Amino acid sequence: PDLLPACNGEITTMSFLQDVVDILLQYVVKSFDRSTKVIDFHYPNELLQEYNWELADQPQTLEEILLNCRTTLKYAIKTGHPRYFNQLSTGLDMVGLAADWLTSAANTNMFTYEIAPVFVLLEYVTLRKMREMVGWPGGCGDGIFSPGGAISNMYAMLIARFKMFPEVKEKGMAAIPRLVAFTSEHSHFSVKKGAAALGIGTDSVILIRCDERGKMIPSDLERRILEAKQKGFVPFLVSATAGTTVYGAFDPLIAIADICKKYKIWMHVDGAWGGGLLMSRKHKWKLNGVERANSVTWNPHKMMGVPLQCSALLVREEGLMQSCNQMHASYLFQQDKHYDLSYDTGDKALQCGRHVDVFKLWLMWRAKGTTGFEAQIDKCLELAEYLYNKIKNREGYEMVFDGKPQHTNVCFWYIPPSLRSMEDNEERMSRLMKVAPVIKARMMEYGTTMVSYQPLGDKVNFFRMVISNPAATHQDIDFLIDEIERLGQDL
Repeated sequence: PDLLPACNGEITTMSFLQDVVDILLQYVVKSFDRSTKVIDFHYPNELLQEYNWELADQPQTLEEILLNCRTTLKYAIKTGHPRYFNQLSTGLDMVGLAADWLTSAANTNMFTYEIAPVFVLLEYVTLRKMREMVGWPGGCGDGIFSPGGAISNMYAMLIARFKMFPEVKEKGMAAIPRLVAFTSEHSHFSVKKGAAALGIGTDSVILIRCDERGKMIPSDLERRILEAKQKGFVPFLVSATAGTTVYGAFDPLIAIADICKKYKIWMHVDGAWGGGLLMSRKHKWKLNGVERANSVTWNPHKMMGVPLQCSALLVREEGLMQSCNQMHASYLFQQDKHYDLSYDTGDKALQCGRHVDVFKLWLMWRAKGTTGFEAQIDKCLELAEYLYNKIKNREGYEMVFDGKPQHTNVCFWYIPPSLRSMEDNEERMSRLMKVAPVIKARMMEYGTTMVSYQPLGDKVNFFRMVISNPAATHQDIDFLIDEIERLGQDL
């Protein structure tokens, strides 16, 4: 009650915010301190019982509010910690953090130039630059920042469907033939999720076989397209993946583009994880052919380390998003405004309220330059290769697939001493399946590091080590290997 806009609230407000900033700055410093835990793990019921989290009728004091801030950060996962490898989005960038603070203070909505002039212009500039890097002439086309890769992929499906059957916007699915989409069996689950949300149905998403490295097999794609057409279905989208979630595989985009051209199908590239490689002269060949896509998803909040959330959908054809999504709300998008209406971008979004996600990326890009992002990305890929070289012939490790990783995903089994001399049979498999979950649970209880694991197809639980944190070093990789061995010796 004593804070602004209360009268004479300035002094109290300043000291309160100063205290909050101090708490945040301590947390930032701790995030990079290797002697602190990545996580102070408690089971959900313990955390619920240990503190009073309930909402009350009466206000609390500012001291208690500051305590709430401290407690929340005490149990937060330090995603910027050099030994946090759990997700595709890691790291804590200082300029990105500053930009996030500024964005929150400005507290505006992305729908019109009228209320977000600078942010709208920065989105325009940044998306154009990203389209240039995809390889579209002069950065032509369109795009939008969305709440994450899953939504960006859904936009692509929405626009591809509209391009082929514009009447679907008014008449719905009943007015058009049965559509089918194609994506690899290793692609992200969001492709099916989008199909479910758009009324296309998950059964209409046809999964294409992958080779042993996790890349889509083009001949299988062509076979399944012909099969679908024979059944009277209409193929409307192929979603190729540049950097699959588990293996970090890059689908052969040129071959896929040829097939899409031949059968007149919209080509989408889900580069949520691998799109960042376009910043690197050394690695961008892995996305050769991306310039032939009709749309591309690219998440700077993954490989580029921009604070969450920051996901872009890029579309090659200008004006398509607008005609697909616009509803002409007259209280937002008045046609008689005194400035160029093309900067009122809100009507091409699915959302009405849209968070400002661009400023973090734009400010980081200013601070690092393209070369800074390049150095950061090259370093992460070099660390992944270092890990691969270290464990590929090491006793107790088995690689999930042969050959050095294309991205920073390194997939492996840790084989405890008790399983090393066992023959490869059902019993060994069922025992191996339990190894990674136990090691992961111990990592979290000790709080020393975090790496994710999963089964895939006929392969039992294996570790998927990913590196996107520029703070990580060779010593952190060494630490991780020692830690897995320490925690798994007795299994």
